[in-house]
Amino acid sequence: MRLSGPFYALLAVTIFAGQDSITKVIGSSYHPVQITMVRYWAFALFAIIWALRSPKGFRETIHTDHLLLQIARSFLLVGQIIISILSFAYVGLALSQAIFAASPLVVAILSVPLLGETVGWRRWVAIIIGMSGMLLIINPFGQELTFWFFMPVLCTITLGFYNISTRIAGRHDPASVSFFYTGIIGLIVTSIIGPFFWSPVTPTDWAWLIGLCLTGVSGHYFLIKALALTESVTVQTITYFQLVYELFIGYFIFREDVTMAMLAGSAVVVAAGSFTIWREHSLKRASEKELRAAARAQLER
Repeated sequence: MRLSGPFYALLAVTIFAGQDSITKVIGSSYHPVQITMVRYWAFALFAIIWALRSPKGFRETIHTDHLLLQIARSFLLVGQIIISILSFAYVGLALSQAIFAASPLVVAILSVPLLGETVGWRRWVAIIIGMSGMLLIINPFGQELTFWFFMPVLCTITLGFYNISTRIAGRHDPASVSFFYTGIIGLIVTSIIGPFFWSPVTPTDWAWLIGLCLTGVSGHYFLIKALALTESVTVQTITYFQLVYELFIGYFIFREDVTMAMLAGSAVVVAAGSFTIWREHSLKRASEKELRAAARAQLER
């Protein structure tokens, strides 16, 4: 039986929620660079195997004329992973993921100066509403703000820059090329600096780290399957289920505080982010239709 793209997307999101939970468990016991390095061992191996199995051939799959761009975006992802580990460990799953949900709004804002895109008034309204929801989540006047509290915000901004750089890379290279260099460059970077932050790992924690690697690889595999079977806009929208999972896990398993302000703010951010995603998609589809109509008109002359 052939499974649908949305099912694979939901399966990937479920696995990623498990990955974040494991990160929460061991994130405060080891340096985030050490954990990130172990993750990239598995990620890079998966990327190499994927490239070797590509119908295009290994050389074609890894060929790029924009290596510096691929290096830059890979560095951004390494930084984002390290910051997310700190965020999960010291801020919590629920609050971190609630703030991460604003990532599509950050991408929409950055797309104006960095990609030269035009954001219409509807999306600007959605962005403003979504950012208001993020302030509701953070609740800056209702609690004492610490250094760690800004980790999820920094992570969201870093993720926004990574997504923008990935879009730029997508103008030149196929997704398979970007995926390969993400794994390989991340492996090189973390393997160079990781040993300086290494500390002995207990057998129990090795089991957690192996679980972290397995969830990362399987999650990416099912995400790739989802993107191959359905539109990216559908997959992006489904990823918001990760917030639901992690609010649930944070509250019931890790006993984190989940306030009404967090729930209300999360609902606002998700609604605004979903609208931004779908609006961008509809405008892209309309633009493609216009281009096809213009091409047909040109041929008929």
